[in-house]
Amino acid sequence: MAVRPVLKMGEPLLRQVAAPVQRFDADLTALVADMNDTMRALTGAGLAAAQIGVSLRVVIFEVTSNPRYPDVAPIPYTVLVNPELTPIGDEQEEGWEGCLSVPGLRGLVPRFRKIRYRGCDIAGTAIDRTVEGFHARVVQHEVDHLDGILYPERMLDLRNFGFEDALRDQVRPMPD
Repeated sequence: MAVRPVLKMGEPLLRQVAAPVQRFDADLTALVADMNDTMRALTGAGLAAAQIGVSLRVVIFEVTSNPRYPDVAPIPYTVLVNPELTPIGDEQEEGWEGCLSVPGLRGLVPRFRKIRYRGCDIAGTAIDRTVEGFHARVVQHEVDHLDGILYPERMLDLRNFGFEDALRDQVRPMPD
């Protein structure tokens, strides 16, 4: 398929709440293929459809043998359509995040430590998983895109926000 340009913070579409997917068809398959090509070309851990200019509730994510995340447990490749997240407990933890739509910057972001996520795969088959740690962080980050939220809006202290080259010694891992 194709590597598509990634929208950057400030683009109006990134502020919109994405529409639910209504049809599991060839158009959805093509969209996911483009998302996959784009995520892999940029060595991201995930990507939301909105980031490539499509306002639909679709995210993908995966972390396996990614040099940007050498110390995290693998996350299986997942296409998640019309996701719903439920925190499990109140425990949150802060972690460094980046975003392909906020290139070159990182910030310390609180996220729920453990979540349950539900939705469908590309064929419309139900997905229901309970995850924690980095996996939970990645899913929350990507689903935020579907609600028009970028990670800097989740930050508690903007003193923990900066350019990745200036933060390099402080930030491990640096998810996108």
